[in-house]
Amino acid sequence: QVQLVESGGRLVQTGDSLTLACAASGQILSSYHMAWFRQAPGKEREFLAALQWRNYRRYYADSVKGRFTISRVAAENTVYLQMNNLKPDDTADYYCAVDINYDGSYSRPKDYEWWGQGTQVTVSS
Repeated sequence: QVQLVESGGRLVQTGDSLTLACAASGQILSSYHMAWFRQAPGKEREFLAALQWRNYRRYYADSVKGRFTISRVAAENTVYLQMNNLKPDDTADYYCAVDINYDGSYSRPKDYEWWGQGTQVTVSS
């Protein structure tokens, strides 16, 4: 069992940067993928970025590539999402998730078995 706790969400202004953290408790095996998603009101959950714990291979949605960076500190079992040049459209609840049975797909919410409770990011114009 894996428990995830996100933190770092807050109100920011357009153009600001913000880093979210996701602390995982329980054993994170090298085969796991960890990812960040977001969900805005009235919209579906959207994939942002993922990384494979073992080899640190990282994947990004086209919509955030170049602005968002996913990283991890293995010793802390923590995954981060660095977000730059934030825009009002980035306003959403941000979630981290763990996929323990990677089957080649990493961008669908149903690929992930464990989820955090989310942290809210609001970008004012």
